[in-house]
Amino acid sequence: MGAPCKVAAPMKLLFDFLPIILFFASYKLASSRATEAAAWATQHLGFFVAGGVVGTEEAPVLIATAVVIAATVAQVAFLLARGKKVDGALWVSLVLVVVLGGLTLWLRSETFIKWKPTLLYAVMATALLIGQLVWRKNLIKSLLGAQIKLPDAVWSRLLVWWVIFFAFQALLNIWVAYSYDTSTWVNFKLFGAMGMTLAFTLAQGFYLAKHIEEPLPASDHQATQGNRANHP
Repeated sequence: MGAPCKVAAPMKLLFDFLPIILFFASYKLASSRATEAAAWATQHLGFFVAGGVVGTEEAPVLIATAVVIAATVAQVAFLLARGKKVDGALWVSLVLVVVLGGLTLWLRSETFIKWKPTLLYAVMATALLIGQLVWRKNLIKSLLGAQIKLPDAVWSRLLVWWVIFFAFQALLNIWVAYSYDTSTWVNFKLFGAMGMTLAFTLAQGFYLAKHIEEPLPASDHQATQGNRANHP
């Protein structure tokens, strides 16, 4: 029973990051063949692009944007077809990538797709804050509480750390987008942002391992209940 769990986690990570990986791969491929990419984009994306013609400079990011839109839509469709739950973050990502990606294609402006990660991180940080401050609900605990048991203080720290991390990622993404060229931003999106997310998640895993509350064995639980009955 242990082997499937070990396989499931890496596969889920690959599934979650697949649109980013495809965005990176398609951008790099189109950049290496700019003339061919422009001709392909004009033929297949021209109907959606203002003016109908895609130039060599804009072709890579427009093709990569079309790929990430298709990949995200496919993700959601795949989960729905299998009767799986689509989490809120993926729904938000779908809306943002379709709207901002659509504007990128129509207006031939990479600015919109570059804002997508920042807005996604901002929405997630805001949702965590509103959940805690307005509804007094720790959304991290609501998401993971059925899988692991932790003290309330640890759940609170976890929430704060994720809010800070999302806010940091939102600001860092837009700083890189406006401070460097598009190729550098694409590299950062895959290796920087994704790498930091993996490292942050791994670090939290080590931290949580120290605080997970293990359930008592059945014999110990019965003994504890007996002691409570004998000592009111």
